[in-house]
Amino acid sequence: MILVVGGTGDLGGRVVRRLLDAGHRVRCLVRAGSDGSALRAAGAELVQGDLTDPASLRAACHEVDIVIASATVIGRRLAGVKGPTIRAVEDQGMAALIDAAEANKVQRFVYLSYAGVGEGPATPMSRAKAATERRLARSSMRRVIVRPDAFQEVHVAAVGRFDLKAGRVATFGRGNTRHRWVATEDVAALVAAVATERNPPELIEFGGPEALSRNECVAVAEHATGRSIKVMRAPLPVARLLTKVLQLSGRGDAMASIIGLGVMMDEYEITWDDAPLRERGITPRSTTDWINQQAAALAAG
Repeated sequence: MILVVGGTGDLGGRVVRRLLDAGHRVRCLVRAGSDGSALRAAGAELVQGDLTDPASLRAACHEVDIVIASATVIGRRLAGVKGPTIRAVEDQGMAALIDAAEANKVQRFVYLSYAGVGEGPATPMSRAKAATERRLARSSMRRVIVRPDAFQEVHVAAVGRFDLKAGRVATFGRGNTRHRWVATEDVAALVAAVATERNPPELIEFGGPEALSRNECVAVAEHATGRSIKVMRAPLPVARLLTKVLQLSGRGDAMASIIGLGVMMDEYEITWDDAPLRERGITPRSTTDWINQQAAALAAG
């Protein structure tokens, strides 16, 4: 049995479908009030619980062989939904999940972190990810830490202030640092693969097939749309200060984490490539293709 914590999210849902298609038994932890109907219809077993409820985690891990943890609260926090903080869910909650998994003798724990974790300004998200990685290193389970580069569908799309329709892009710093923006479906394929392969590595840091800077992505978008795009730049010293102010306010954990990630991405040079994807027979989707698809959809109306 494979337990997926985060199955109602975009990435987690893709992982669940891949595992079910491969014939695995999958159980999903679903929070009260969340819609798990698509997971149930696909064939997953649902169990109600929450990362802030340790008792529910112990029950969810019963007779489970593999745990996949991709859950994140940052989207709800950014949307202003009332509820627990990043620390409560992604630090303390993940610690409780690791304890529950160990108590139930889970053999393997697959955890979604991010490439470059530990670099850049310290934020609630970076602290939580690093703390969870350290806890897994101390556990008795076989750990598989998956660190993808930034997702194309988030960071090179309107939600990530890369808005082709409005003709505006926001970036931190100069925008010259290259990253290997990766497709969500490719990350899902890798997670599903390493969850069940015989001897996966303990750490997998990877990205997509192209190394492009934010500015280079803008150039691709301008060519694809046939019009100029306005780029708004946030100076790094201002962004660093804002991460501190937001954290001191006690209410800006999500926004501080997003800004801190943006600073890290402009300062930290990538050291990874797409080899982990190709080694598993996954042909990675390029960022150029993703931008061209967005431009074509916009032109089609």
